[in-house]
Amino acid sequence: MNERTIPTLNDWLGGTNRLEQLTTLFYQKVLKDDLLEPVFRHMSPEHASHVAHFIGEVFGGPKLYTETDGGSHASMIAHHLGKHLDEAKRRRWMSLLLESADEIGLPDDPEFRSALLGYLEWGSRIAVLNSTSADNPIQADAPMPVWGWGETGGPYTAD
Repeated sequence: MNERTIPTLNDWLGGTNRLEQLTTLFYQKVLKDDLLEPVFRHMSPEHASHVAHFIGEVFGGPKLYTETDGGSHASMIAHHLGKHLDEAKRRRWMSLLLESADEIGLPDDPEFRSALLGYLEWGSRIAVLNSTSADNPIQADAPMPVWGWGETGGPYTAD
């Protein structure tokens, strides 16, 4: 039996540099968007890289968000508290992020895009839910989420 090595989502998309490229382009778009700009106008200069590091860590990459940026799952959730996000903002956020993924040439195979879209849908919907609260539902020591290939079990190969 021939066992294949299944890459992490982070490895498959090209690693930290690709995610930083994605989030940099994405937040440039966000700051030009009438609906989203008010939410993000006061973000720190490091915001895009912190988000890239968070996604990379969730996707099986290096623990840059927790070990270098000093973040945690609870701290990421805390950034959304009291923001009063809604479905229109969530949809625009999703649209601009997926548009950015296409523009920088992230993998577009069905397996990867299914995993990426699944994570973004899950995370953005949690952000909306938590944005109406002042209390963080995540304990400070809660583990980081881990996202994988889901039902596909990995990228398509002709093997």
